[in-house]
Amino acid sequence: MAKRFDNSKGPSQRQLRAGELVRHALVDILAREGLRDPAFESVMISVTEVRPSPDLRSAKVYVAPLGPGDAKALAAALNKSAGFLRGRLGKEIAMKFTPELHFHADTSFDAASQLDTVLSRPNVQRDLDGDEEGDEDGDA
Repeated sequence: MAKRFDNSKGPSQRQLRAGELVRHALVDILAREGLRDPAFESVMISVTEVRPSPDLRSAKVYVAPLGPGDAKALAAALNKSAGFLRGRLGKEIAMKFTPELHFHADTSFDAASQLDTVLSRPNVQRDLDGDEEGDEDGDA
């Protein structure tokens, strides 16, 4: 009977180790290699996370530009270069299979920025300051 993978618990320790190995290797490759696509000109690429599949044969790679830039366009350009990057990755890492790379835009920085904007509004600050004063008065 085939073993079923239950992802409700999150990634396994093996997946986490493989993801970090691939992430570090991709960062090195992107820093060294000169990709010829015009989408990469004057753009610093941040590889924020790599999530390998349970069998480690494919991986979702989350990328974001450092500074101004369109993360979706960057991910699309990297997907065009995925075969080249996979070939270079195979020479860098010692894994049984070199994972197939699928690049995705990382929007977590945008979400964090929006949250900071909301929390810095004067009416939210006033409410947060009011909660702190209420906590000091009551000994419940």
